Amino acid sequence: MSQQDNVRQPRPLRDRVGVYIQARDTAEAIARIREAEQAGVQQAWMAMGGAGFADILTVFAAAVTQTERIRLGTAIVPTYPRHPLVMAQQALAVQDLAPGRLRLGVGSGNSLFVKEHYGLAQVAPLKHLKEYLEILRGILWEGRVDYQGEFFHVTDTLPRTAQIPLLISTLGLKAFRLAGEIADGALTALCPVPYLLDQALPALRAGAAEKARPVPPIVASLPVVFSTDEAVVSAAVRPLLQVLMQGSPHANMFAQAGWAAAVNGDEVASNALARTLAISGNEETMRARVQELLASGLSELQLLAIPIADEQVERKQLLHLIGSL
Repeated sequence: MSQQDNVRQPRPLRDRVGVYIQARDTAEAIARIREAEQAGVQQAWMAMGGAGFADILTVFAAAVTQTERIRLGTAIVPTYPRHPLVMAQQALAVQDLAPGRLRLGVGSGNSLFVKEHYGLAQVAPLKHLKEYLEILRGILWEGRVDYQGEFFHVTDTLPRTAQIPLLISTLGLKAFRLAGEIADGALTALCPVPYLLDQALPALRAGAAEKARPVPPIVASLPVVFSTDEAVVSAAVRPLLQVLMQGSPHANMFAQAGWAAAVNGDEVASNALARTLAISGNEETMRARVQELLASGLSELQLLAIPIADEQVERKQLLHLIGSL
């Protein structure tokens, strides 16, 4: 671990583990955020779903009025359908209601989804994301922006500032390097841990070193399966992997991580990848695995429950696990 990483003050394990909230509508999302807080969970994350689900920054604005301390993070809000000034205005509203409790994660989003649902083509997504974050940084952190880029031409001021942490989605090594250069965190989605430690973390550090800034944290999103049966674990995680591999970013990342056979449909490799990604077992073994991952070089974890028998029971088990760290 680099000297820059060690500069950060130690944080309790529970403060470094968040839960990924899944819900069908706004009321359920708020109820599950409240449930997480009551279980002692320190942070909850949500992703922007399809057109059928509410805007998560609006959900968070309502949720902070019904909770007291739990931190909330977006993982992620896609950038293409939303102008950065609009994103900043929404984030500022949450910040006004609950100072210090929002972490704003943004990213290009799934290119097929963005094209099919919004009719928008992604051109140079990393450069677009860089401009987007620089505008967010200027308007939120400094209260003003005068930006003339390739994708955005923005001039505006705010009457106040809000130093909301700004994170970006990361899969490929260029994205990790960009996160090191400009972001307050790298949000990963089901990346193999060896890939994160051996390839992504060095890229993140290189980007930070180039700009002489602290190394931002990696927030690793991993699935959780409450089972000791390897076949059950594989069967639970593989459908999610199949969905992810329909998009080239995840397929490219898995190939870069050494899982080309799984990308090409090899069943043995796919099952092995599913088991490698998952935190599984009983609560005792899973607690040990969480502790091991946080000691390995990963800054934070974002845990996604994959139910196999009883969704409510297993969700509560995960909340208890996190809340008791």
